[in-house]
Amino acid sequence: MLKKNLEHIKTKLGQILSSITHSKYKIIQGSDSLDINFLNTEDNTLVYKNPLEELNTMLKIYNEKYRLYPVLYFYGFGNGILYKALLQNPHHKIIIVFEKDLEIIHSAFSVLDFSKELQEARLVIVNTNCLKIIDYELMCKQQPMLNFARTYFLELHSDYYERYHEDILKVNNNMLEYLKKAVLKYGNLPLDALQGVEQFTYNLPKMLTHPSYQELLQKRKNLSDTAIIVSTGPSLSKQLPLLKQYADKATIFCADSAYPILAKHNIKPDYVLTSERVALTSEFFNNNFGNFDKNITFIIKSYAHPNTIKYLENNNRNYILISPTDAKFIYFMQLHAYGYLITGCSVANMASNLAFNLGHKNIILIGQDLAYSDDGISHSNGYTYLTDNYKNGKIYKKDYGKYECEAYGGNGKVQSSFVWNLFRQNFESDIVYFNHYGTNVYNCTEGGARIKGAIEEPFKKICEKFLTKDLKKPFISLENPTSNKQNELMLKAYTKIKKSITHCHTLNNTIEAYLTDLKWSYQNIYSDENIKNMIKSIDEIKTYIENLKGMEELHETLTPLLAQFEFNLAKIYVLNPINEDDVYNKSLLWIKEHIDWLELIIAHIKAHEQALNRGIIPLQETIIQRGYGHKIK
Repeated sequence: MLKKNLEHIKTKLGQILSSITHSKYKIIQGSDSLDINFLNTEDNTLVYKNPLEELNTMLKIYNEKYRLYPVLYFYGFGNGILYKALLQNPHHKIIIVFEKDLEIIHSAFSVLDFSKELQEARLVIVNTNCLKIIDYELMCKQQPMLNFARTYFLELHSDYYERYHEDILKVNNNMLEYLKKAVLKYGNLPLDALQGVEQFTYNLPKMLTHPSYQELLQKRKNLSDTAIIVSTGPSLSKQLPLLKQYADKATIFCADSAYPILAKHNIKPDYVLTSERVALTSEFFNNNFGNFDKNITFIIKSYAHPNTIKYLENNNRNYILISPTDAKFIYFMQLHAYGYLITGCSVANMASNLAFNLGHKNIILIGQDLAYSDDGISHSNGYTYLTDNYKNGKIYKKDYGKYECEAYGGNGKVQSSFVWNLFRQNFESDIVYFNHYGTNVYNCTEGGARIKGAIEEPFKKICEKFLTKDLKKPFISLENPTSNKQNELMLKAYTKIKKSITHCHTLNNTIEAYLTDLKWSYQNIYSDENIKNMIKSIDEIKTYIENLKGMEELHETLTPLLAQFEFNLAKIYVLNPINEDDVYNKSLLWIKEHIDWLELIIAHIKAHEQALNRGIIPLQETIIQRGYGHKIK
């Protein structure tokens, strides 16, 4: 029986269980075939007080309250009978069981056949002794775990497992954290996406008349082995003297917020990056540092606020606009030479990916605290927005105690925040990828939060190891596209945007027709058959929306809306109606949610169309000024 079960495990757990030669658990079989208990011979404790009674209690609760849940989570395997019974319910697509004591699984596998459930991957057992960040990430972004993220809860298999209190808390906190992260990847603010689409369209003339990302890669790849990423955590100040000493021996990538600080200390970065779309971050460039800016390349995400470009041009700074990999509207525009860079959650994530793409084998992080200092400071001295509230630790005080994490060097704990946790997790994922291709990341912040996967070393030691000779600076100049190429790209972009505006108008008319019929039927319900027809109509329009051709152009606007709707809809889906009234009310709730959803989709498509109409004006004016107005009429 044990061998048969192990052969059907699809993970490395099978190998680990095969290596167990002896289990501390004694199997106690009662008169009923389901009455199986385990005695821990080391401390003489039983896994169950009454196996049959506990099994029936759990089954009653789950059959009444959680019958329609596609995914269930448990801590503790026990004798496994509960999971065999629950999986008789076809609504339960997968049961995930976290277990620390593998000997108990070894015993259960010796007496009961789980081969079918394991083979179909409906029963998934997770060994908590070797769970890594990437395991949580992979688990939480798969289906049905992702769509039903907002119905997650972790059930304790039996009171016996309370002995693993700390491990249970760790697993639960990580699942909550990475499910939330997986949900956030789909966006939760469509208005942000609309702002990005409008500003990208508005910035097109600037982007297409400046060097492309491909130009940057072709001319500057592999010019340097070592990159330093400068961020504005509280620890940055102590690293500035050493950074100034070695500035000519490494490529320096500087976050927008660190740029004024480096200018103040006369430390010239090679690249200054900015990734936000809001006007506030444009203020990092609302200054005049004179000759200091010469030979610095400013790397701007293509949907940056127009003020950023205005301030750069006011002081004759060299800049390029790069499109991120996750911006589907930019793919739709097919301006491939100007993309695509993984920008991550923060400007420092963006800088590390650019450093990797430019061929650096050593990436050094400084000022990357991702945590508050001991006295509650969030940013380095000299930070542009370092007000009295920052100095007194008031701005983010609400985060204290909520996002504690391991400190740099493993020296206790530090206070982080929700956003900084996302940045750190992003770094940890990137580091796994970088390492695979031979690039190491060194965290020389010497403070703040530990970034798993990064090598922690003093900044001085790493500088002495890698930075032994001057680089040939300034780096080779980047060229603008020819005038003819600029005109060609702008005309193509204009045509694409106008087609998208027309498509938005047509799409809205189609959805509005569906919605009108649906609302009339909802207000005139007269039979169960009527309800069935409405649900059928809903399925048709959902299929239509999900299978739209050319969806890339609306991806950023609609994806957050579609995804968040599905996440919320899961809460209705799992409601278990007990009588006919419950069935009727659930159906009405389901229909009403979809009516509201369709109204939101229409509003967002109209907003998308308006954003394009506003954003296209500078492009249209530039084309006319260049004498090509006759080609866009």
